[in-house]
Amino acid sequence: MKATTPLSCKTHTIASWTFQVIAAAILAQTLFFKFSGAAESKYIFTTLGVEPWGRIGTGLLELVAVTLLLTPRLAVFGAGLASGLMSGAIFSHLTKLGIVVQDDGGLLFGLAVTVLGSSAIVLWLRRREIPLIGLWMASGAAGAMIP
Repeated sequence: MKATTPLSCKTHTIASWTFQVIAAAILAQTLFFKFSGAAESKYIFTTLGVEPWGRIGTGLLELVAVTLLLTPRLAVFGAGLASGLMSGAIFSHLTKLGIVVQDDGGLLFGLAVTVLGSSAIVLWLRRREIPLIGLWMASGAAGAMIP
């Protein structure tokens, strides 16, 4: 009997692509501000003590995440990278920056939470594609715990 993967169902495929595009679109939108040296980006990374290399490096990693999220066979890696980046962003907001940065009403924090949530959903939908863990999930050992 052939094992089915989450993306063998049309609904799972549509859901995954929806959340991949949401995450990629938000990340892509913020790239302009990081690479152009926008005042808000400079403020954030100066506050974190990593301006300019932290801003540029984060921008490059986010560009890689966008590319991977929009590449079907590599989307799970993009979701993993985006999750890690947004976990760091959320941690920075909660510990040093605050939820509201320069009167943005919490927009950047909300976008980071949205990308993290979207990426987490992609990881869940594509969990069997994750190296090593995915093989375990597809085996009988995880079958009882993961539908």
